[in-house]
Amino acid sequence: MRKQGATRWRYVGLLLLFGLVAAACTPSDPAPPKIGLLLPELATARYETQDRPAFEARVAELCPECRVTSLNADNDPLTQMSQAEQLIAAGIDVLVLDPVNSAEAAPMVEMAKAEGIPVISYDRLVADANLDYFVSFDGVVVGQLQAEELLTQMASIGAATGNIVMVNGSPDDNNAVLFNRGAHLVLDTAPVGIVEEFWVPGWGPDDARKLFADVIDEIGPDGFDAVYVANDGMAGGIIAALEEAGIDPTTVPITGQDAELAAIQRLLDGTQSMTVYKALADEAAKAAELAVILARGEAPDPGFVVNKVNNDFKDVDGVLLTPVAVTIDTIAETVVADGFWSIEEICAGEYQSLCAAAGLQ
Repeated sequence: MRKQGATRWRYVGLLLLFGLVAAACTPSDPAPPKIGLLLPELATARYETQDRPAFEARVAELCPECRVTSLNADNDPLTQMSQAEQLIAAGIDVLVLDPVNSAEAAPMVEMAKAEGIPVISYDRLVADANLDYFVSFDGVVVGQLQAEELLTQMASIGAATGNIVMVNGSPDDNNAVLFNRGAHLVLDTAPVGIVEEFWVPGWGPDDARKLFADVIDEIGPDGFDAVYVANDGMAGGIIAALEEAGIDPTTVPITGQDAELAAIQRLLDGTQSMTVYKALADEAAKAAELAVILARGEAPDPGFVVNKVNNDFKDVDGVLLTPVAVTIDTIAETVVADGFWSIEEICAGEYQSLCAAAGLQ
């Protein structure tokens, strides 16, 4: 009996020992989900002032345990490739990629997918790649809004049948191609002439200024009546070129996009005619919500993804938001109402009296 009891206690002891070893070998808490966010450039203010903070804030709200690493390539494709390699090596669970070069970003997607990491193409569509999802705005609609408002502004100054210079974004950015396509859908059927059209690699405002100065030299200050400009940063460059050439920018309708603070203020002083407001916080939030779902190894609800966008590899499940045109008359009901910019931010300093004249109080 004594021997049997000793054996029994020895058996119990071994079970306890194995239990302790198993407990020691099994982590008590799973590793926190890791999300990588790659942004394309710094020339456009939105990425660091709007997209990144909104994305990180929404992730923190939905998944406090999640870890986000955000990197900006400053318009260098090789830097972005290195950043992608860094994030993949660090063991991210999902990659949110806003490519510097839409046409050449597929290798980053392939690297991630080879490690079983889902990829969300954000804002700019990665071409010819096995993407999981795409979150952006409808780029064709952006171009249509710009062109329609440009025609309205031209009619208001008596230049309804006038000449237009088109300043497009970076040719390696799929969004720039879509904006251009949408603008041409409107302008090509209107009684206007497109006297010059050029693209600006990297969306650089100073590059746009220099290229437009060359156009003014070529066709003369009276050779055009309006300027289609794909975004606000470049619009600032175009306005600078007009002023350098002795042309009053308030006499030339000029478009833009992104609703940058400087652009909203230019609407007030009349040097820019319109911009396109894209609720970047909503876009970033949608991408963040999707990233959290995927980082947790889950799938989005059927109603979350409602669009399909072809990227020359497949029809990618997409979430496309709707952009809105903004003029001096609609500042309050768009960017202010949404909290994108406050009255205090817009009406600071020299713009206080202009805000009062526009009814922004």
